[in-house]
Amino acid sequence: MKYKEYESIVTFDEEARLFHGEVINIRDVITFQGITVEELENAFHASVDDYLDFCASRGELPDKPFSGKLIVRITPELHREVSLKAKKERVSVNHLISEALTEYTTKKKE
Repeated sequence: MKYKEYESIVTFDEEARLFHGEVINIRDVITFQGITVEELENAFHASVDDYLDFCASRGELPDKPFSGKLIVRITPELHREVSLKAKKERVSVNHLISEALTEYTTKKKE
């Protein structure tokens, strides 16, 4: 589910007969639960709104969904290879890595 740019995953606890949800695209922890889908969705919205209100009351900026900036540590050798390949293809290193990650995350499982 998505709400105000916050995205969640939901699991079902068969024993408790309860849905559990957690926001996954921020570092802070936001959880919610419900018995029905409607209750779950309302709890998700309320949890996000409560989180935003809590941050505002403390004068803090809420953790925003991912910025699009990613710091990756790789070996100097791989860094060199990536840089050379990008130059040969006349694209930026960012473009090359973005394309590679897009291909990796969208390929179908074999």
